[in-house]
Amino acid sequence: METGGGRFGVSETLGALNAALKKELGPPASVWFKESSARNLRSRDFLAPQAALRALFAGGPVPKGIIEDVISLKCPGVPPLQSCQQTPLGLTVQLQRPAAFQQVLNSIAEFTKPSQAASGQSIILNCTPLWGRRSLDMLSLTNLRAILVTDHLAEVLRIQGMNVHLVPAVPDEGIQKFLHQLRVDWPSELETAFIPEDVLALKQVLSQCPYATVPGLEPQQMRLADDVIYKVHLKNFLAQQSLEGYDPNLDVCLVTEEKLRVLAELRQMALRCAGTGPAGCCRVVHVVSCKGEFQQQQVDLLWRMLDLGPHTALQEELMVKGDLISLKTFLFLLCSLPLPFLSVVLSQKGSVPAPEDLDAKKHLVCGPVKVANSPSPVGAPQYFHLRRCQMYEASVMKYGDLVQDDSWTEIISVLTSAAIRFEMLSTAHQSQIILDLEDSSISTKGTKSGAFVMYNCARLATLFKTYQQAVEQGAYPAFPPASELNFSLLREEGEWLLLFNYILPFPETLSQSAQLPLSSKGIRITASTEAVCKFLIHLSMDFSSYYNRVHILGEPLPHLFSQMFARLQLMRGVRDVIHRALATLHLPPLSQI
Repeated sequence: METGGGRFGVSETLGALNAALKKELGPPASVWFKESSARNLRSRDFLAPQAALRALFAGGPVPKGIIEDVISLKCPGVPPLQSCQQTPLGLTVQLQRPAAFQQVLNSIAEFTKPSQAASGQSIILNCTPLWGRRSLDMLSLTNLRAILVTDHLAEVLRIQGMNVHLVPAVPDEGIQKFLHQLRVDWPSELETAFIPEDVLALKQVLSQCPYATVPGLEPQQMRLADDVIYKVHLKNFLAQQSLEGYDPNLDVCLVTEEKLRVLAELRQMALRCAGTGPAGCCRVVHVVSCKGEFQQQQVDLLWRMLDLGPHTALQEELMVKGDLISLKTFLFLLCSLPLPFLSVVLSQKGSVPAPEDLDAKKHLVCGPVKVANSPSPVGAPQYFHLRRCQMYEASVMKYGDLVQDDSWTEIISVLTSAAIRFEMLSTAHQSQIILDLEDSSISTKGTKSGAFVMYNCARLATLFKTYQQAVEQGAYPAFPPASELNFSLLREEGEWLLLFNYILPFPETLSQSAQLPLSSKGIRITASTEAVCKFLIHLSMDFSSYYNRVHILGEPLPHLFSQMFARLQLMRGVRDVIHRALATLHLPPLSQI
């Protein structure tokens, strides 16, 4: 078989193990799974259950030759195997753990990168709850959740190498200041221009649209709001286009100036992205709250309705060096072109959006956020203020007068942001969140809080600071090169658990959190926006358990240094993974707490 090499990966290992059991042509069955509990990791790292093996080998034992093939696996991305045994539970595999420690901890930086890359692709993340929010008081907890989901998703996509564009722009200073306190960097100005002209041009396009009518007061008809300028019959359009996944109650959309402005900004951004991305492709994900989903489907259908015509393709043809002409200017040019020339332009390859491009607009729906036992609604500013006060009080109880130091202002700010982000992001985005505003577990005492993660991050910083001070005092020698370390001295079960459950699979966690099924049918998609927070919580719990049990910095005796250095290198891996994961949440690592 191939010689092993490359960065180790769980997916690569499972794929190679499944392939080794394959008896017939075709894709291998998914038989193996990775163990994760401390109890099971004492005896095995991977298991092919007995029931699955019976189905695969017609109730008989696994052939000896296949077991030999498994133990001799040497494939790219697969760690060296120590043993493969037939047991009553099934086929078990254990890795050569010292070799795995060495390979991983000698190249820690490789395990802080995602396992896949999407370099150069462009995507628009449209956080729909921010549209029309003209003051901070209008920001609800459900709105805040959608903003934080969008912000985190944008960062994990950037790490994958994607060009991410955020809309809408938020010029309100109050909202911008509030988002800054939560470490959300949101654009305050448009990346595009011509919006007022484009709104006027969209009105002209709608005046020719067969699905749009100018509202008039008919007998027995209720008077419409003064700002309604068109009625668009979405049901007819849906039936003609055979679009899936839309609300069956969509019928007549009352088009206002505000809706057209939203549409103009979205379309301008999409055209700009298409002009800079590979193959002129730009995907759009609308991050919507459950309450705003119906209205966003209306805007989405209006967009699709306008993009089905040839005008979009011609506007793309008229882009000059990435700078868009306005839609108004474009329409003037369109009308002035001779018919034969217009036919030639529209017949060019890619001039009419392909069906898959039209379907590349997806909706990621965020569930509601409710407050337990609250007699009145709680807005995002109130929630932030409450959590900040709780963090301050918890810190005063633990550290006393030290909290008055100026450095603690930043620490309290980071802890507050961490607490809120973990509360909002640790649950799958489509599920409901119920907040307990009196819950004391959001402090460092709670093992599932953001503050607990930051506390363990600070413990690691203190560990390395203490080691460095001891080196300066002559108690410990300087750290040797990683290639000289003896990783066979890492025998504690907690040490293998930290490497095998966290450092080794972290690249796949990053990639998993950025996976968007944009080619799926329908308009709704889901993403694993909770993956990083859950990963950090479990890592912090297992690290804390290990750190409380094992003395990493032992007595300054030469015969203990080899084990200390191996453990410190493992802690470096844990630290770097935590820092990288926190960066996707825009949380800086704390050096003290």
